[in-house]
Amino acid sequence: MGKRNRRVRAVLAGTTAAVLGLAGCAASGDGDGTKSSGARARQVKPSPSPTPVWDSSPASVAAVGDSVTRGFDACTVLADCPEVSWATGSSAEVNSLAVRLLGAAKAATHSWNHAASGSRMADLPGQMARAAADEPQLVTVMAGANDACRASTAAMTPVADFRAQFEDAMGTLRRALPKTQVYVASVPNLKRLWSQGRTNALGKQVWKLGICPSMLGDADALDSAATLRRETVQKRVEDYNTVLAAVCAKDVRCRFDGGAVYDFRFGTAQLSHWDWFHPSKDGQARLAEIAYRAITAKAS
Repeated sequence: MGKRNRRVRAVLAGTTAAVLGLAGCAASGDGDGTKSSGARARQVKPSPSPTPVWDSSPASVAAVGDSVTRGFDACTVLADCPEVSWATGSSAEVNSLAVRLLGAAKAATHSWNHAASGSRMADLPGQMARAAADEPQLVTVMAGANDACRASTAAMTPVADFRAQFEDAMGTLRRALPKTQVYVASVPNLKRLWSQGRTNALGKQVWKLGICPSMLGDADALDSAATLRRETVQKRVEDYNTVLAAVCAKDVRCRFDGGAVYDFRFGTAQLSHWDWFHPSKDGQARLAEIAYRAITAKAS
């Protein structure tokens, strides 16, 4: 019995020591006062802040679009004046978007204007391809007015075609530059431009040379046929803006102006004193302000 008791006590002592040893490891981690590797693995590391998708300070700008972006009729009659372009112009009177974003010196070498007077949405894919070759960080788009400004309402670009052409233009850019940002301006309110410009006799004479006949033709006519014609043009402009907003919304790096250009109440000070339809230098400056606010606004 004595020997057996000694053996039992020895076994119990060894078991107790092992249990206490395990408990000590669990309490002290690696035995040196640090936490165990398992505990370290369970610690939650803070995730890095995500990189913002929209950069409010792009380092280069390319512009595509129509006569408005070319500064048409802002300096001389029936002529482009790209130095006063709202998007890329160098004029201090306008303080263009490129100058606001980059500064005058850098804007001179890091901005490009590929817009063309008279162009329609069908021309935008080609302009986008030329803009992509410059590898800009931002592309501005202002197009669609000439799709509504046709010889007749029947000649206006169908909405479905307008959508397909804009999607083609965006696809052209995205295949070349997946991360370039795009600012899309709404089509101006052509009916308001008619209502402002028709008060000027000289402007109406210039309109007869072929400026936006679907809206500006027979400027003083107020009969039912003329009213219906202008309302048809206006509705098409609104449909175009709906398309621009919808297509842009599908691209995470695209910002539509929310209708800001369409809503802007151009007065006589903001209209060309040659044709009373295109923006004057002051009008170009207002367009630059609208674009700058949209591009630098914080994401909602």
